[in-house]
Amino acid sequence: MSKVFTITEGLENMGALRTGGQGSVYKGRRYGPIITAVKLLPTPIHTESTDDKNFRNFQNEVEKLKKVNEEPNPNVVKILNSGITESGSFPFIEMEFIDGPDLEDLLKPPHEPIFTIKEIIKLADQLANALSHCHKVSVKHGDIKSNNVKFNIHTGNYVLLDFGLSAMSDDQRRTSIRHAGAIEFMAPEQNEGLMYFQTDVYSYGVILYELIAGQVPFPLRDNGETARNAVMLAHMESLVPDVMELRKNNLPESWADKKKEHEMLVPAWLLQIVAKCLKKDPDDRFVDGIELQETLMHSSISAVSNNQVDDTWNSSVLLKENERLQGLLLYYQEAENNKPVQAVITEGADIPVDNGKQVRMSKPIFIFFMLMLCGFTVFSAVVLSKYGDRIYHGVYNRLFKPKKPVDSARNVILPQQKKEPEKQQDTSPVNDESGIPPEVDSQTDSILKGMKYKKTNTQEPQFYRDSAKTKDTSNLNF
Repeated sequence: MSKVFTITEGLENMGALRTGGQGSVYKGRRYGPIITAVKLLPTPIHTESTDDKNFRNFQNEVEKLKKVNEEPNPNVVKILNSGITESGSFPFIEMEFIDGPDLEDLLKPPHEPIFTIKEIIKLADQLANALSHCHKVSVKHGDIKSNNVKFNIHTGNYVLLDFGLSAMSDDQRRTSIRHAGAIEFMAPEQNEGLMYFQTDVYSYGVILYELIAGQVPFPLRDNGETARNAVMLAHMESLVPDVMELRKNNLPESWADKKKEHEMLVPAWLLQIVAKCLKKDPDDRFVDGIELQETLMHSSISAVSNNQVDDTWNSSVLLKENERLQGLLLYYQEAENNKPVQAVITEGADIPVDNGKQVRMSKPIFIFFMLMLCGFTVFSAVVLSKYGDRIYHGVYNRLFKPKKPVDSARNVILPQQKKEPEKQQDTSPVNDESGIPPEVDSQTDSILKGMKYKKTNTQEPQFYRDSAKTKDTSNLNF
């Protein structure tokens, strides 16, 4: 069976890996140690001419598939070559060979019937990345199922395989689906031969459901036509069973009770994504793999940033530790503003209770007082620079200079009399004013004032005794 036909020149047929209604996969080897996987499509192409509709459709779909590998992706298999077999005239797609088990094998003994939460989230992220990569270049896979997702034992990544349906025409696809073995993963619209981006999203949801629950939502009990029709009808009409109830029933007996309790804490955001992927109407699902990946990423980040108490992420432990560290930080900040601090905090210890002997000040109030002090200092410097001399002299005069005499009768400050140097006494008797009585001096001033007024018709200010020296008063009669 392994060498019943030749694939193509330079590519050795090493035997069938898997056969089915949608084509068979063979292991191939090129010259040397390079191993590949070859997908044979079930519809033969007898002439390699554009006049042949099947060959033309195959060529068109292969051109689309080439876009998948224009930008390498670790979660999408590399497509190496395509063509027509030398014997049998079957179209084939040659892909990278992934060494490792597929998901179908990983859910069978000796493996556990369900995945751990950690591994489910890892696969959900990597498979969403694969879908997003394909949908960005307008490639619909159309055949996402457990045995088309492999675990690469060399890289530790999950890889999406087998783009056979993508290379088929719509008519070929309808015929292939009738004989498909994996109808448990098919979206309701695929029963009519339709395929959208939302179709891949539905199959993605079935895979996650299987990893959580340990079985697909609507299992195929046998390969009879009745059982197949029942599964197809269930996808179109029946409600999806409770995934968490199935997970509880399929928990491995070998797990400890603590691990069982932990593994039942599936994140709510992951369950919501699975539920939306499995909507019957394509319009109710995620539009494509791009939107699916963005939602998955934002949901997982939000679950952590919002500090949701979820043991899956050990959030409860992190929250308690965060609260303890915040309390220590506040204490040290207050202690720094009120040194010396005599209490010592050890790891895990509570904050010491205030015994009433320390004077504490909150950081905002301390900053306010410091700003007030700085402002007062600047204001004082400005005032002293502008009015310093006046203030100094005022204070000095007030404290050290003698007070001016005050006329108590009129409450007027009298000018201080400067001491004149003593004059030598004039012994000449001429014009000696000292002999003039005060009353005569006053009358003389009055008379001289009147004489001046008569001559000039203007009133002059008070005469002083010095004016008597220039006037002849010898003829005046008193």
